[in-house]
Amino acid sequence: MKEFLNYSLFTIGADTPVLLIDLITSVLGLTCVFLAGRNSKYNFWVGYLYTVALFLMFWNKNLYASLLLQPISLGINILGHYRWTHPKKTEESSQDHSALKVSMLTWPQRGAAIVSVFVIAWLWGWLLSQLGNKWCVGLFPSDPIPYLDACVTVLILVAQFLSALKKWDCWIAWLLVNVTQMMLHISVGHVFMPIVSGLYLINGLASLYSWYRLYQKKA
Repeated sequence: MKEFLNYSLFTIGADTPVLLIDLITSVLGLTCVFLAGRNSKYNFWVGYLYTVALFLMFWNKNLYASLLLQPISLGINILGHYRWTHPKKTEESSQDHSALKVSMLTWPQRGAAIVSVFVIAWLWGWLLSQLGNKWCVGLFPSDPIPYLDACVTVLILVAQFLSALKKWDCWIAWLLVNVTQMMLHISVGHVFMPIVSGLYLINGLASLYSWYRLYQKKA
């Protein structure tokens, strides 16, 4: 398995390999977010494969918060797939009664989400900083950037959950994810993923606008 994960397609510069798993993950991720931005339920099918690819990629880099996120992400993906295709009567899209319409969080809900991100990210980052350094020494390599890893993880969970509920606010969360994830990938030497994060950022801005139009149409 490790041989596959470390299979290099080519090398940039003297010592920056471009890995096959990075390329596979990049293609799946771009396809998934493009479909989500276009309000397509088929993004969930691609999302299942994307979750597996991310799990393998983060395992290879010892990014444990991001790795442990993937089984949770899979559960949220399944929830979102069901919610998007099985709306309640009051949640039906005006254009398709079998689809969930776009909605927004209230301001108190937004405040609660922001506080939750800061508190959980700090706690998770502290736990990761202990793992491999003070706890389970020798069993796990140390997470190289525990607080940034944890921050990205929590932001992704919030963004995915809001996406599963088809909340317009999810794209604001995704924009924050894109910026922090770009920093994370650059810090551990990923080649394709920082570029992909930049493309995510562009897609997020376009989706923020297109979902707002859907919200106005109750679609």
